[in-house]
Amino acid sequence: MSAALGDRLARCSSAIVHDVMRAQGLRDFVLPAELRPILPETKLAGPAFTIEGRPAPEASAEETLLAWTGLLSRAPADHVWVSQPHDHVVAHMGELSAETLKNKGVRGAVVDGGARDVADLQRLAFPTWCRFFTPRDVVGYWMPGAIGEDIRIGDVMIAPGDYLLGDRDGLVRIPRRLIEPILAAAEHAMAAESQVRVAIRGGMDPQEAFRRYGVF
Repeated sequence: MSAALGDRLARCSSAIVHDVMRAQGLRDFVLPAELRPILPETKLAGPAFTIEGRPAPEASAEETLLAWTGLLSRAPADHVWVSQPHDHVVAHMGELSAETLKNKGVRGAVVDGGARDVADLQRLAFPTWCRFFTPRDVVGYWMPGAIGEDIRIGDVMIAPGDYLLGDRDGLVRIPRRLIEPILAAAEHAMAAESQVRVAIRGGMDPQEAFRRYGVF
């Protein structure tokens, strides 16, 4: 079920979904613009597997690596890895982690922090949104805390199973309970926009096109 919904969502754009959600009176669903994709032409869509953690410089290298690999083991297929690390120093996604997650069927990653091995992530075609790049990793520095609980990125609260859609424009969060009606409305809006596009190319005045089709 989540895989099929994720596939449908991936055929939408973040702009269309934004407009549908705005029209329904929803708020605080656009993630910070500073989160950018390393593969701008690749979309990311699916339910969230949420992670929260904090710097723990007192932790040993073994403790941090055991905790990190434990996170990778728990990530479910057809989900999006969504991390609030509360850290702007180290990378929270890299080559071996991405290789592991992709092999498990994870759709991609959204990290409110850093990434490294970026050329390898691009080679793997593992969609990743992050704030910055750095060669420094989590070893001996960072530990996960809450897993599968609500997290906040910017103004957006993300619950486990909420859907994320990311493209070149940015990222939006769709509440799990609303995914089907919002998807249906987005698909309807895309069909209407296609009609507007054809009308505009045919010379129709933009105001007339808006009045006739109700979108622009």
